[in-house]
Amino acid sequence: MNRFEGKVMVITGAAQGIGQRVAERAAAEGARLALVDRADYVQDVVAELKQQGVEAIALQADLETWEGAEHVMNQAREHFGRIDILINNVGGTIWAQPYEHYQPEQIEAEVRRSLFPTLWCCRAALPHLLETKGSIVNVSSVATRGLMRVPYAAAKGGVNAMTVALAFEYAGHGIRVNATAPGGTEAPPRKTPRNAAEQTEQEKAWYQTLIDQTKATSFMGRYGTLDEQAGPILFLASDDANYVTGTVVPVAGGDLG
Repeated sequence: MNRFEGKVMVITGAAQGIGQRVAERAAAEGARLALVDRADYVQDVVAELKQQGVEAIALQADLETWEGAEHVMNQAREHFGRIDILINNVGGTIWAQPYEHYQPEQIEAEVRRSLFPTLWCCRAALPHLLETKGSIVNVSSVATRGLMRVPYAAAKGGVNAMTVALAFEYAGHGIRVNATAPGGTEAPPRKTPRNAAEQTEQEKAWYQTLIDQTKATSFMGRYGTLDEQAGPILFLASDDANYVTGTVVPVAGGDLG
């Protein structure tokens, strides 16, 4: 398939995991790519794609800030002349613990990590997407109903709400806005841990509770693969989903979040 032939796709959090796999599969379908991450190894992903003949650029920024989001969208627009698709993939649980143990600064950090990059990037990309009648796919989570991560659940609940509100507001302008809600996903170890602190035995036990609950609430009783997450994201981004907007699709083996 060449569903993205000639389309310019901006993918955030593209240096590893789901974002990288989305980039690889979109490239195979003809997309021109602006890959965004704050880690410098996004450069390695772009270099590998370029060796395959893909038109791609790497953009480094802190998307937890408005300035970072505005910069990368303007840079992508300047380089390619347009933006057709935005995939908001930045986010992820930093800590896993009962809510009573979260410190105020940890709560704020979870929300900054998993809500604000999507808020900022949607706002920064909209002027460009209005030109192309483009589409947005936000990567949320079924962990809005889960154990050991209340602040993360609140942040992803915000992603779900803004997905529907944006879709309602901009449908008349030809812009579609959807989200996937991944469940647990098998992926290579992160090159940079979200929380670099050494885990105590108690923290390891709390994290195991999260894993056990995630598998137990999935009908399939397992984590998904990167390809099982990338496929629905690319479907929603493509013209195959032209009559789909304002929808949050659970991709969690039956767990509806």
